[in-house]
Amino acid sequence: MGVLQLAFFGYGLAGLAYGGLLLLLLTGWWARFRGSQLMWAVAGSMVWSLAAASQIGFGLPGVDLLDATEVVRNLLWIFFLLHLLRPFAESNRVYKRLLGYVRLGCLVLGLLMLVMLVDIPGLADRLRQTEAQQEFSLIGQLLYAVLGMALVEQLFRNTPVEQRWGIKYLCFGLGALFAFDFYLYTDALLFHRLDAAIWSARGFVNLIAIPLIVIAAARNPDWNLQVFMSRRMVLHSTTLFSAGLYMLLMAMAGYYIKLYGGEWGGVLQIAFLFGALVVLVALLFSGQFRARTKVFFNKHFFSYRYDYRDEWLRVIGLLAGERADLPLSERVIWALSEIVESSGGVLWIRSDKGSYRFRARFNAPHAEQRDVDSDQAMLPFMETLRWVINLDEYRTAPDVYGDLDIPDWLLEDAAAWLVVPLIHDEHLLGFVMLLQPRAPQSINWENLDLLKTVGMQAASYLALNQAAEALAEARQFEGFNRLSAFVIHDLKNLIAQLSLVATNSVRHKHNPEFMDDAVKTIENAVGKMNRLMLQLQSADVTGDRRRIDLANELRDVIAAKSGGRPAPSLTTEAEAAYVLAEPDRLSSVVGHVVQNAQDATQPDGSIDILLRVTGDQAIVDIRDTGTGMEPEFVKSRLFRPFDSTKGLTGMGIGAYECREVISALGGQVVVESAPGRGTTFRIILPLAGEVSLPVGDALLGRVERSG
Repeated sequence: MGVLQLAFFGYGLAGLAYGGLLLLLLTGWWARFRGSQLMWAVAGSMVWSLAAASQIGFGLPGVDLLDATEVVRNLLWIFFLLHLLRPFAESNRVYKRLLGYVRLGCLVLGLLMLVMLVDIPGLADRLRQTEAQQEFSLIGQLLYAVLGMALVEQLFRNTPVEQRWGIKYLCFGLGALFAFDFYLYTDALLFHRLDAAIWSARGFVNLIAIPLIVIAAARNPDWNLQVFMSRRMVLHSTTLFSAGLYMLLMAMAGYYIKLYGGEWGGVLQIAFLFGALVVLVALLFSGQFRARTKVFFNKHFFSYRYDYRDEWLRVIGLLAGERADLPLSERVIWALSEIVESSGGVLWIRSDKGSYRFRARFNAPHAEQRDVDSDQAMLPFMETLRWVINLDEYRTAPDVYGDLDIPDWLLEDAAAWLVVPLIHDEHLLGFVMLLQPRAPQSINWENLDLLKTVGMQAASYLALNQAAEALAEARQFEGFNRLSAFVIHDLKNLIAQLSLVATNSVRHKHNPEFMDDAVKTIENAVGKMNRLMLQLQSADVTGDRRRIDLANELRDVIAAKSGGRPAPSLTTEAEAAYVLAEPDRLSSVVGHVVQNAQDATQPDGSIDILLRVTGDQAIVDIRDTGTGMEPEFVKSRLFRPFDSTKGLTGMGIGAYECREVISALGGQVVVESAPGRGTTFRIILPLAGEVSLPVGDALLGRVERSG
């Protein structure tokens, strides 16, 4: 059986199947079907299929008339899809106007195609030439295929999930028909002729799609579907339609490259089409391109900028743990930044002392890790007025914000854009600084209201998370107190032993054997007490503060730690740096950092301590060449109490105590570390009085200890 015979049977069977479906619709659905668009579309497909079979088998009707029936068939199916989308148009003037333009454009295109196909005396010679007719016919049919796929896609995407049971098979069937037509006419336009094999298989493709249409018709006797148009539908449908037009234009350009490219035409055509495809994929995956597209549609096609249902579901999903691989603080930044297409941001959270600590950043690797003091003017401004501060607006028109004073370091950051308050229980829990958007856009009341509302929701999540952390910490301290009770019990036993030695020493102090036993008892008690004290730290945080020389305290720490390996070394860029602190407490926390550095560094490594003065701050850098730490560990676990990596040898409160002591002294602790590259532990303290002038390199106080 030849190709033509297969084509004859395919189109003939499709025509008979369409005819059977038409009879079924006429007898069973006529009274209940609104507008009877489905019957007209099925009737048009039946006429076209039978005409194609007749033309193959008997040479009648002519090719022009067959093409005319195909144009009518495409128009009827497109009008049917537009009818299914019509319910939303009744309440949306923009969408109603858009559907009207689509309907009018299809009619005009069909009329032009019919005029060029039908012989009209006096017009045929002027309007129609064989090559022009063929080119225009192929382009028109391809446009119908692209539009049909776009309508099917938006019908399926925007039909509610509970109603897709009745619409999905129609979308599958019509989608297959339009996709096959797209394939047929793309190939025809590229090679300037219809492929006989593809065109012959078209009848069987229609035959396969008919049962799907029958199932959909049985499930929907009246086709009264509740369809709505969302922003996502517009974006995806427009993207699909635009991609189809783009590939159509590129295919036409590739054809002419092949036609006029000489012996290199085929190679150039393939390279050109592949390059066009790469460009299309790059555009579709470009965040900036999507952002600009969304801004364009929100500005020109919708009365409201946001689809609030989608926005709220997205925000709740993010905050509730949709991306559990990210901490809550970073998810808060992400949720706010997506509202205004920002590239990222930084989060600050209020501490127990009233200041606002740097907590997290999202897609902001160069953001400055600064704490914001409680006396900053913008904090009560945001808490009282609950305004979102537009830094771009503040830079150009500061009078809009009255007497508001924003820190210079924040204004000087060109990437900083919006400051969003996080209000919880009528107080400012924190705030988020958002970076500049991916696509330029204006900020109006709608943006600001949504940002403030999402900010309050995010603040409630953060407050709940803080309460959970505080509860967990309280439980850990409860366990610590229980441990203290055991330690005190051991100390009482040691005291009893030593008291017994002291009591008996009066009578037996001249007995050598007693003295030997007494010394051993004392040595054992001292060793045990030292071990207990290493595990149990004093509850006092800062002690009695006084003005001390930080350089001298660092020298004492190095002297105490010089017996370990590697031995630390000290470099001072100032002869003295006076701070307010309790000497033993400050030496204890610095010594703990040095001890951790020694534990993490091989004996042949190095530990360098640098003291420098910048402005009104003394900065101590403790650098080691040890194993280093993962950034996630530094961010989430290093300063968490009772979280130790040393197993039974550590209680996990050393780093926590260090940060709390330095913070109580008005300072800050910053850690920079990477696996295999060592760690830098930076302690920043405010100066207490005048500082000696920096000394030259020859006078640098470098202290090195050999074990």
